Amino acid sequence: MPNIANILTLSRIAAIPLIAALLFLEQPIFRWSALTLFAIACITDFFDGYIARRMDQVSALGRFLDPIADKLVVGAILMAMVATQQIDGWSVLPALIIMCREIMVSGLREYLAELKVGVPVTMLAKWKTTAQMVALGFLIVGTAGPDWLPVTAIGDGLLWLAAVLTVITGYDYLRLGLKHMGNDMARPR
Repeated sequence: MPNIANILTLSRIAAIPLIAALLFLEQPIFRWSALTLFAIACITDFFDGYIARRMDQVSALGRFLDPIADKLVVGAILMAMVATQQIDGWSVLPALIIMCREIMVSGLREYLAELKVGVPVTMLAKWKTTAQMVALGFLIVGTAGPDWLPVTAIGDGLLWLAAVLTVITGYDYLRLGLKHMGNDMARPR
C-alpha cells in the first residue's frame, strides 16, 4: 500500500485544507502561497500516475484514490473561492457546472464499475482538467497578481472554457453510461 505514487496522491488530498484556508486570507503572500501549494498538488497529479506506471506501482488503492483526489482538489478550491467571493457573479455558473459534472461522472463510474465496465479518460477530459487547473491558478492569485495582467479575467475566461469542455466530456460519459444502463436493464434477472 505505501508506495511513492500513493503517497503523492495522499499528499494532494492532505494539502486541500491548507490551500482552502489560505484562500480565506486576503494578503498577497497567502494568495501566492495557496497558488504554490495548488501547483504542487497539480504536479503530483501528473507524477503519481507516471511513477506508478514507470515503477510498476499501480495499485487498487491508487486507481481508487487518484480520481477522487482530483475531484476533491477541484471541488474544495471552487467551494472556497465561491465562499470568499474570488469566484462570484456569473462565474459561479461554470463552477457549478464543473461540480455537477464531477459528481455525475463519479456516480456513473461507480455504477459502471459494478457492471465491470471501465471508463477510460479521454484526451478531451485531460484538456478539461488542464483548463480547470490553469483557471483555478489564475483565480487563486486574483487581485494579488500584477496590475498589468488581467489575472481574474483570464481565470474567469478559462473557467468558462473548462465548463464548456466539462459539458462536452460529461455528455460523452453520460451517453456511454446510458448505453450500458440500457444493456443492463435488458438482461434477464
